[in-house]
Amino acid sequence: MNRIEASAHCDGPCGVYDPASARVAAEAVQSMTKKMLSLAENHSADSSSAAYINTMSRYAAIKEEEAHKCKEELLVLWTDFFKPIHLESNPDLHDIFWKAAKLCSACKVEVSAQHAQELMDAVEAIHNMFWSVKGREVPWIRAS
Repeated sequence: MNRIEASAHCDGPCGVYDPASARVAAEAVQSMTKKMLSLAENHSADSSSAAYINTMSRYAAIKEEEAHKCKEELLVLWTDFFKPIHLESNPDLHDIFWKAAKLCSACKVEVSAQHAQELMDAVEAIHNMFWSVKGREVPWIRAS
């Protein structure tokens, strides 16, 4: 039997990485969090209405889905793109990614403007670290 040996750094060795998808997901988390807080604040009298419950549950579903997407994107960057050599110039790399992943989890289960902003800050730090490693200056630009 002939054996063919292959190796790759991930499931699909495309070599295409960019923290932009994590940023977009984190922005959606922050947007939905703000919408949920605003809806609760402005509709406390009718919070048992079907329209309120429907809207709030849609916002919550989107927030949780986007927080999960953000975590997946960050984990791919952390485990597939960054290599041990990158720790030399970014000694806090693991801590930043670990805390960012934990923030994704917190944002899934909470409605916290503070945690949503902390997630955005963490994704911005990862954006800067990523492009620094690639030797490029790419500005942090939000879609929202």
